[in-house]
Amino acid sequence: MTTAFHAAYAHLPGGLARDVRLAVDKGRFTSVQTGQEARPGDHRLPGVVLPGLANAHSHAFHRALRGRTHHGGGTFWTWREGMYAVAAQLDPLSYLTLARAAYAEMALAGVTAVGEFHYLHHGPDGARYMDPNMMGQALVQAAADAGIRLTLLDTCYLTGGLGPDGYTTLEGTQLRFGDGDAETWALRVDDLRDHLEGGPEHLRVGGAIHSVRAVPRDQLGIVADAVRARPRPLTRFGAGDAYTGPIPLVPPQGVNRSDTPLHIHLSEQPAENEACLAAHGRTPAALLEDEGVLGPDLSAVHATHLTDDDISLLGGHRAWACFCPTTERDLADGIGPAVALRDAGARLSLGSDQHAVVDLIEEARALEMHERLSTLQRGRIAPADLLAAATAHESIGWPDAGRLEVGARADLVAVRDDTVRTAGVDPEQILLAATASDVDTVIVDGKVVVLDGRHRLGDVGRLLHHAITPLWKGV
Repeated sequence: MTTAFHAAYAHLPGGLARDVRLAVDKGRFTSVQTGQEARPGDHRLPGVVLPGLANAHSHAFHRALRGRTHHGGGTFWTWREGMYAVAAQLDPLSYLTLARAAYAEMALAGVTAVGEFHYLHHGPDGARYMDPNMMGQALVQAAADAGIRLTLLDTCYLTGGLGPDGYTTLEGTQLRFGDGDAETWALRVDDLRDHLEGGPEHLRVGGAIHSVRAVPRDQLGIVADAVRARPRPLTRFGAGDAYTGPIPLVPPQGVNRSDTPLHIHLSEQPAENEACLAAHGRTPAALLEDEGVLGPDLSAVHATHLTDDDISLLGGHRAWACFCPTTERDLADGIGPAVALRDAGARLSLGSDQHAVVDLIEEARALEMHERLSTLQRGRIAPADLLAAATAHESIGWPDAGRLEVGARADLVAVRDDTVRTAGVDPEQILLAATASDVDTVIVDGKVVVLDGRHRLGDVGRLLHHAITPLWKGV
């Protein structure tokens, strides 16, 4: 049965439109009309309607670290000690409980799909569960319960770091992250099935290289090749049509391929660059180029400390640069060269990473504000481009989402324009005023997940409290 929504204002691919009526059937937009009055039976959406937001970089279990890592000011490395303390305690059930609440918080913020950079694979001391993907399956269930789509970026993590004497072995909690080598990692991931392979409809399986510190040089290409061998979706190919099945031997005329997503933490800290230069005589980005990892399917997460040559490499490959501004400022990582990357040809996406803040609207605004701080200029990234970065579903393998148009997945977010933060705001500039607290309604694949600012699971704050508090007892 067709459902219809009416918005006073909506951000369409061509820009802001008035009085928009959106018809939905079987989880897709079947009609998007402007200048229309609401009809009897239409669901009236408040405020300004946006496409569903894409959280392109998440570590779900890091949500337990919020407000816990600032003792004595803290550093990235003391923060990591807290992260290991939480990771050491999680099992499939507690991981499910925490991730379900974390994903529900994302839904409340307007997120309709999340890219989960997943490396907490095994049990204590690295012992495999009966199902080696049990921790990943907990995330799959958590996303289903929370009502959002999941891209499981199963992450290869093989070494404890890169120092003056080369790569170090995994130890302590890190043993839970490792699979021994890239081939063994790939065999485990190959058992995961997403919606292209008859698996859950809300699931896309991709892959990730944790970093050049955690995956040796001779293993980088193996990971990339394994990810790129997985089935791939296709972008839309016709007036309002969308194709999401496996790629045929000869794609239809005019169809563009969107490769299985491949992500990596890149140049987040100066120490990473220094270690890579000492070990390999080249920057992390140059190392990825040498090993055949760079490409349009790659998302370079953080990309904070890049040389001009690094920027040219990423831009030349039309790679994604995934910025996580609230995390990058929380960890004192620095401000990455977003505009320089964009101007070089890279595409921008956004993530909440360690979830010090879960607010993709704030991440988008911070992208512009950080540029203002570093350049002393305003208007570095236009509101429409901020919205594009916040809705970059293609970067996590959902090329048929992130647009209010016929044939696209029926995701939308209604942001109120009558709160103390948004009253009087130009609807075209809503991202520069609103916060996640102003999100009223969230629809994912045509299903209502958030209504009147309340998630279908109920009190998400209570869910988070019950999931997080036990993890800190005795720590």
